[in-house]
Amino acid sequence: MLTVKTVHAVNADHAKGMDTQALRDNFLSEGLFSEGEIRLTYTHYDRMIMGGAVPNGGSLLLDEVKECGTPSILDRREMGIVNIGDSGSVSCTGVDYTLDHGDVLYLPKGAGAVTFSGQGRFYITSAPAHKELEAKLIKIEDAKSVHMGAPETSNERTIYQFIHPLVMESCQLILGYTKLHQGSVWNTMPAHVHDRRMEAYCYFGMEESTRVMHFMGEPNETRHMVLKNEDVVVSPPWSIHAGAGVGSYTFIWAMAGDNVDYTDMDFIAMEDLR
Repeated sequence: MLTVKTVHAVNADHAKGMDTQALRDNFLSEGLFSEGEIRLTYTHYDRMIMGGAVPNGGSLLLDEVKECGTPSILDRREMGIVNIGDSGSVSCTGVDYTLDHGDVLYLPKGAGAVTFSGQGRFYITSAPAHKELEAKLIKIEDAKSVHMGAPETSNERTIYQFIHPLVMESCQLILGYTKLHQGSVWNTMPAHVHDRRMEAYCYFGMEESTRVMHFMGEPNETRHMVLKNEDVVVSPPWSIHAGAGVGSYTFIWAMAGDNVDYTDMDFIAMEDLR
């Protein structure tokens, strides 16, 4: 029921010489959402874990992950869980949490094993933690929402901040998602980098034929990958991360690193992109 893939960190100079398949092998996680399974990607970017749990009406237990080196995954970690499917439940420390579509659950260091049940499609993120905090279920109405962009620049969007200093306390994990408005295609444009933390994107809510052109690489050495629904891509601190879709989509962003200041980023002028 548990599969773990390990992804090692890539130097920016190494990435310059990668072809399409090498980029996908090193930065993309496909097929994380498989019925009756938990699939994780353990990265060497700030030791972030991304994954999917699809109980398909049953139950799935997430406990020991040998890559973490502890008896249970949350012994030295915190976790953020987003339900991108139908209603389901997550149980931890004897408490059952009901997650509707779009709800986010934060589980702190020391929370123990995690059980996923019902018809949810649970996106999992986890990062190392240094202290124990309170578990928190965050509904979309409790998230901090920020409207950005405009129709004339094709990037009108609403950013929903869940695991975020303006909403709750965490150790280093920051998480939310961005929903594009009707007719807009661009996310996170103009592009930026943040040298003090990594980021991971999970694209979802897409039709089977919809694709997103995901842009990455150094500002003067950009690369791209073509992504489908429920693909997850990791973005190193040296890389931009932006995308344009050929249909509607939403993406979950999760970050870990040196601080939890959401605005700690360096914007890249359009004329400096290559």
